[in-house]
Amino acid sequence: MHIKTLLALAALAVGLAALPAAASAATPTPFGHACTPQDGVLACPTPDLAGRVPSFDGVPLDVDVWLPANADTSTPLPTIDMIHGWGGDKTNFENSADGYSAQYYARKGYAVVLSTARGFGASCGTAASRTSPGCDKGWIHLADSRYEVRDQQTLLGMLVDEGIAKANALGATGVSYGGGTSLQMAYLKNRVRLPDGSYAPWTSPNGTPLSLAAAWPRWPWSDLADALVPNGRTWLTSGNLYQYASPLGVELKSYQDGLYALGAANFLAPIGVDPGSDIQTWKARIDQGEPFDAKAKSYEAELHSFHGAGGITLNGGPSPLIIQNGWTDDLFPAWQGVRPYQQVRKASPSTPIGLQLGDLGHDRGANHPKDNAAFNAQGLALFDRYLRGTGPALKAGTITAYGASCPKSAAAGIGPWTAATVAGLAKGTLSLSATPKKTITSAGGDANLAKQINPLGLDACKPLAAGAAAPGTIVLTKTSPGFTLMGSGTITLKHSKTSATAQIVARLWDVDPKTKTQRLVDRSVTRVPAGATTTIRYNGNAWRFAKGHRVKVELVGRDAPTYRPSNGSFSLRVMSAKVSLPTREAGRR
Repeated sequence: MHIKTLLALAALAVGLAALPAAASAATPTPFGHACTPQDGVLACPTPDLAGRVPSFDGVPLDVDVWLPANADTSTPLPTIDMIHGWGGDKTNFENSADGYSAQYYARKGYAVVLSTARGFGASCGTAASRTSPGCDKGWIHLADSRYEVRDQQTLLGMLVDEGIAKANALGATGVSYGGGTSLQMAYLKNRVRLPDGSYAPWTSPNGTPLSLAAAWPRWPWSDLADALVPNGRTWLTSGNLYQYASPLGVELKSYQDGLYALGAANFLAPIGVDPGSDIQTWKARIDQGEPFDAKAKSYEAELHSFHGAGGITLNGGPSPLIIQNGWTDDLFPAWQGVRPYQQVRKASPSTPIGLQLGDLGHDRGANHPKDNAAFNAQGLALFDRYLRGTGPALKAGTITAYGASCPKSAAAGIGPWTAATVAGLAKGTLSLSATPKKTITSAGGDANLAKQINPLGLDACKPLAAGAAAPGTIVLTKTSPGFTLMGSGTITLKHSKTSATAQIVARLWDVDPKTKTQRLVDRSVTRVPAGATTTIRYNGNAWRFAKGHRVKVELVGRDAPTYRPSNGSFSLRVMSAKVSLPTREAGRR
C-alpha cells in the first residue's frame, strides 16, 4: 500500500479514536430534561408533570433551565436563579428584550433557572397538577425561608451536582414575590433554614458546600407584616429589621384583597392544617381589624420570623447585593429596601451592597424604560463581577436614585442622583407648621377622592380636582419656592388622647393653583399610639414641585378602599402640627 495511503488511514484512525472523548462533552440535560435551540440559546424545559423536579421534601416543582448556545457538559456555568412574582410562574421571565430575562442572561453566558414556586401553576397550584405524589402538601407557604427559599437552594444544589452550575458562581434575582425570596437567599448566604426555624450549612445533595455569590432583589419586602399591615413608623427603625413598632398597623386592604384572590386561585393550605402557612385564617383575622388580640399578634410574628429577611439573623454579612425598591410602590415602598440596606451597612460595613430607588415597582410605579435600562445594567454588572470575576467591584454602600415624572409614559424619571446614605441624597428641608386646633374624625374625608386614589391601576400623573378641605380632615399648605422632594417627610402632631382604633392617613399633594388640580405625591398610614404625640413618616418620593405650586399636606381618618377603615368611631383634636420634607436643594425653606 502506498505510504501516503497508510498515513491517511492512520490519521483517520486517530480521528475516530478521538470521537468518544468529544462526545463526552455533549449538550447538558439539566434535571434530565432535553435541551433544544431557541432564539440563539438552549431551552431545557420540564416536558410534563412526570418530569417535574422533587424538592427537598418531595414537592414536585415545574422548573426550566436556559443555557448558552455553546453549553456542554465539560464546563460548569455561572448560574442565575430568576424567581417570578406572586401569582406568576416560570414563564414570566423567559423571553424579553429589556435586558432582564432568561434568554438575555443565557446569551451573556449564564445558565438560568426558572421555576414555578410551590403552590402555583404546575408546581401543585392547578388541580390537574395536584394528582401527583408529593403535592398533597405542596401548598403556598408565602415565601417562607424554610420552604420556598429552600426550594431555590435545592434546585441550585442539584445543578451543581450535575456539573451544570458552577458551585462558587451562584446568583439570585426576582421581582416582588421573587424579590422577597432572593433577598432572603442573600441574607442566608451559605445557610438553609430547617422546618423548625434553625439554620444548617447549605450544601448540594451530594455534599458540596454552597454560598450565594450575589443577589439582585427587585421590588422586595424586608418585612411582610409591615408591608401588609403598615403603621407609618417603619422608617424610624434602624439596625434591627425584626423590630415592629407598636401598635399593630392598618390593613392595606385593596392590595391584600387583590393578592389574596391570586393566591386563592392556586393552592392555599386548608384552614387550620399548617400554622406556618395558614393564609386563609390569617386573612380572615386581619379583615376583622382592631383591636388585635394574641392570635392576630401571633400571625404577625409568624410573618416577621419566617417570611422575610427581617427574621433571618445575619451571620457575618449577606451576599453582595443590590436592592431595588420604588418610591411610588404602594405595596412595597422604598423603606422596604432602605431598612435592609441600612442594617447591612451598620452590621457589615465591608459588604458590597447597593440600593436602587425610582419611580417603579407595583402600582403606582411608572417603571420608566430608561431608568429600568440603567438599573438592569447595574444588575448585570453585579453578576458579572461576583459570578464571573469580570468588571469593577460593587462599593460597600452605593445608592442610585431616580425620581417620579409625568406623564406616566415618560421615557425617564428625573435624576439620577447618587449617595452612600439615604440622608445623603437630601441637602436641605422644607418645613410647614401650624396650630390648627381642628379634629380628624373616622368619618372625615372625601370618599369619592379616596376611591380615585386607590393604588391599583392608579395613574398618579392624572390631575384631580383640588377642592376645599373635607369635613373631619386637616390641611396644611405652603407655596413652593421650586424644589425637589428627596425622600421621606415626617409629621409630628400633638393631639388629644383617643381610642386605640384611631388611624391617620397622611397624603402629600402637588397643587397647581392655575388649573385648580392636584397630583398625589406621597402617602402613608399610622395607627395612633397611646399618648398625645404621634410621629408620622411618609413612604417617600423624589418629585419636583414647580415654583408657585402649593405643597399640600392632608391628614384624614379614613382612606378606603386603600386602607381598611377603623372599627367604631374616633375623633382626634390636633393642637399643633410640624412637617419636615427633605429636599435635594441645600438650606432650609
